[in-house]
Amino acid sequence: MTETDSPFSRPLVVATVPPEGIDVDVVATEEERAALAALNDAPEIGRLEAKLHARPFGVAGIAVTGRISAEVTRICVVSLEPFPTEVEETISVRFLPAEALPQGQPGEEIELPEHDLPDPYADGVIDLGAVVSEFLTLGLDPYPRKPGAALPAGAGSGEGVSPFAALSRLKAVDSDD
Repeated sequence: MTETDSPFSRPLVVATVPPEGIDVDVVATEEERAALAALNDAPEIGRLEAKLHARPFGVAGIAVTGRISAEVTRICVVSLEPFPTEVEETISVRFLPAEALPQGQPGEEIELPEHDLPDPYADGVIDLGAVVSEFLTLGLDPYPRKPGAALPAGAGSGEGVSPFAALSRLKAVDSDD
């Protein structure tokens, strides 16, 4: 993700990362939280912060580790009521310059290492805001359910839920003839 793709951008110039690494605190502004809430179909993000550590790895790589913490208002899939949730995610990602990653030609097979490849960065910059945004999205439950929310009585009993239930009833009517 490039910094222009994300409504939440915190560029880190790779050349400024000292050998011992650097600690970076990332806190989203109200406008950034509103844009990220819209991006994630959430009514509101009340808080989004991350404590990150970026350190060199290998010749030109950067490893970013840390933790994000957020308070996100979600809509319950059962009751359709808004409710607050806490998102806590651990971040661990490695970056290499795009040109250092394996490049393949269309239709050509490339061998991938046993472990995941690092993510690419370009122009000597890593966008820590985009990293935080991505891990926030990954930490959101795709089917948020308000604590205590229950389906209406009879819902989910299995009767008539299957698209084949109607066919089954038709088959029973045909066999009676």
